[in-house]
This record gives sequence, structure tokens and C-alpha cells, in this order.
Amino acid sequence: MEHVKEHFEEEAKEFDDTIVKLIPMYSQMIDSMILTIPQEVSDEFKVLDLGTGTGNVSKAIKEKFKHASIDCIDIAEKMIEMAKIKLEGYTDIHYYTGDFYEFEFEEKYDVVVSSLALHHIKTDDEKKKFYHKIYHILKEGGIFINSDSVLGSNERMQKLNKEKWKEFMLNNVSEDEVEDKWVPQSKKEDYPAPITNHLKWLEEAGFKDLDIVWKYYGWAVYCGTR
Repeated sequence: MEHVKEHFEEEAKEFDDTIVKLIPMYSQMIDSMILTIPQEVSDEFKVLDLGTGTGNVSKAIKEKFKHASIDCIDIAEKMIEMAKIKLEGYTDIHYYTGDFYEFEFEEKYDVVVSSLALHHIKTDDEKKKFYHKIYHILKEGGIFINSDSVLGSNERMQKLNKEKWKEFMLNNVSEDEVEDKWVPQSKKEDYPAPITNHLKWLEEAGFKDLDIVWKYYGWAVYCGTR
């Protein structure tokens, strides 16, 4: 994960401007995550945000659920610093810098969320292991909601996913930037899997009520309940 850490340290200040240029329907994706949280707006509950980045998901949660308390963790210290600035008007938020895969969580959570982070876990076996870890830090009835890049179910679908991703990026950045920076970076840092695999792994870890909340080609939001 060290090269991922270095990349995000460099990109932290530009992250918010960049993400909407690279990820199709980014705001819609985040909105779908928030709508999936089952709690009432007046409820007090505990949230874990894995791979917080600059705090976009946590901020969206606090805007709707003002009584939610959130633990934020990210591997890049500068990302956490940006999140602190973005979330400085909110209370009950705690920050941790570290690799969430290795981190030992001591609390139980009502909601675990992650956005564009778990695809950095390198192998399928490591992904399966981490889903078990998430299951065990959730309270009974707690929900895990993940938004991430996913592979197509076959070669044809994956080709379509790549074409639609490039098509979107080319509306916002130059072809040279797409081909010389973002595509090579994705090949170096990203290890996505088909969404059907993710649902299978979640079920094997013990999750129930599995669902695909939202999907746009190679991007998806899916969830499961303990």
C-alpha cells in the first residue's frame, strides 16, 4: 500500500476537484450511500469511514444525521488533514492515520462505510479476509455500505466499462492525461473484482440482505447487514 499512500499524499489538495472529473456520477454515488443508511435522522449511532479521503462521505453523513459519531481512517496523513478542515464544524468525529487493512478496531459500529478504497486491497483472499473483519466490528443488525470500482462479469463487459470510463474522463481532461496518467495509475494501484464476487464473499463472511444499491458500468454501491 506504500505507493498508494504516496500517491494520495501528493493528490490530497486537488482530490475534490479531481474526483468529479474521473469518477462518473460521483455525487449520485455518494447520495445513494447516504440513502442506504437505515437510521432515522434523529438517531444517535456510530459510524466507521474506511478510507476517508478528504471527508466527502463523512460530511454527507453528518449533514443528514447530525447525531452520528464517526471514526475516520485513511492511510494518507494529508488526506486526514484535509478531512479535518472540511469537517471542522462538526463534533463527535475522531481521526486515525493508518492502513485500515492492518488497523485493530476496538469498537463496534452501527454503520461501516467505504468509498473508492477497498479496490486497493491487492488479492481476492485479502478482500475476503477484510470482509470478515468488517463483519466482526459491526453490531448485530449493523450495515456495511461500499462504493467502489468493479470489474465486468466477462471480457466484453469489462471492455465496455473501460470505454465508458475513458469517455467520461475525456469530457473533463485531455487525452494525454487520460492515457499517460490515469490509466497507467489505475493499472498500478487498483485491484477491482466483479460485483458478483463481492456479494459472494460478503455472504460467506456472514452478511445477509445483500443488495446492489446503485451501479453505473464499472462503479457500484452495494451493501450487506450483519
